[in-house]
Amino acid sequence: MIPLSVPNLSGRELQYVKKCIDTNWVSSAGSFVRKFEEALCHYVKSPYAVACVSGTAGLQVALRLCGVKTNDEVIVGTLTFIAPVNAVKYLGAEPVFMDCDDYMNIDPVKLEEFCVKECKVTKEGLRNKSTGRIIRALVPVHIFGNPCDMKEIMRIAKAYRLKVIEDATESLGAYYTSGSYKNKFTGTIGDIGVFSFNGNKIITTGGGGMIVTGDKAMAQKAGYLVDQAKDDPVNYIHHEIGYNFRMNNVQAAMGLAQLEQLKKFIRIKKSNYELYGKLLRPIKGVRLLGIPPGTSPNYWFYSLLVDRKEYGIDRNKLMDHLSKQSIQSRPVWYLNHLQLPYGRNQAYKIENAVKFRECVLNLPCSTTLKENEIEEIVIAVRIFGRSQGEY
Repeated sequence: MIPLSVPNLSGRELQYVKKCIDTNWVSSAGSFVRKFEEALCHYVKSPYAVACVSGTAGLQVALRLCGVKTNDEVIVGTLTFIAPVNAVKYLGAEPVFMDCDDYMNIDPVKLEEFCVKECKVTKEGLRNKSTGRIIRALVPVHIFGNPCDMKEIMRIAKAYRLKVIEDATESLGAYYTSGSYKNKFTGTIGDIGVFSFNGNKIITTGGGGMIVTGDKAMAQKAGYLVDQAKDDPVNYIHHEIGYNFRMNNVQAAMGLAQLEQLKKFIRIKKSNYELYGKLLRPIKGVRLLGIPPGTSPNYWFYSLLVDRKEYGIDRNKLMDHLSKQSIQSRPVWYLNHLQLPYGRNQAYKIENAVKFRECVLNLPCSTTLKENEIEEIVIAVRIFGRSQGEY
């Protein structure tokens, strides 16, 4: 079986975790939590970081720090994993769904059009004409490690006084190579950013997340909230409702060892992406999703675009064929505005996302993937297209 995405635990993970066990520091009080926060700050050049139990938890805290509350609205992409959408609902707010651009990221053109045509600027903030609610924030997600057009997103956010929570859960290590954010990493441009270390991410702690920000007060409040909002930890005094969202020392130890290998992992991911592209190029009707100009992605996932007319078979049939060859692949997520809990929420001109939903197939992308396995995958794609296609 060639899996879609599995961890690469080839560094000092066992050494660091063993140290936690040997010293009995296995809770959130251990030294590795702070070491991991400091190391990630250094890597992405962020002044402050707060470790937490998951990327989703980090997004919930980040939204709260940005003032999102009950009956507010938050703009999110419909084409994304459901986590940021759920995080909005956890706070009693409502998502407004936006279409995607040609790289599956939130579309800044439609975003601005929505703000201009469907909203009204008021003293309280940007008010949605349709619902009457205040739109407090927006959550751009850097889909599959490809950076969003943050220059345009930040311009629009500033114009309409929207807080920006960067969902960088899939894009650790991705950055901009030109423009006003040259050499800036995803997650460090908005008001606050969040990373994820789930088992299938480019680095993992088994499950965990990290909040990053350049605002000291916001970072301090994040640390306060994820640790049950303790105002007096000796007498257990709490002036606010906090969360049990702390990362433990064992997770952080693993994360530190993984972070030490991140540059290597990205090099491997890029090399494998380029090999896939080279081998797939002669096959009619399939191609890899490209890279946004002026960016250096982390190449987390490899999205194959399947043109049914040219290839002869639709995406789902190809996925079934690969499964029979013991090759795991995965379609892009079901669109959030069509999910049962969100069917009544506003969705603005969703067009591109529908097309991607029908044609995207994610191919195996682990950093342990071998060259001969990539060749095997591409051969399976090529042979199926030729044998089953109606040319």
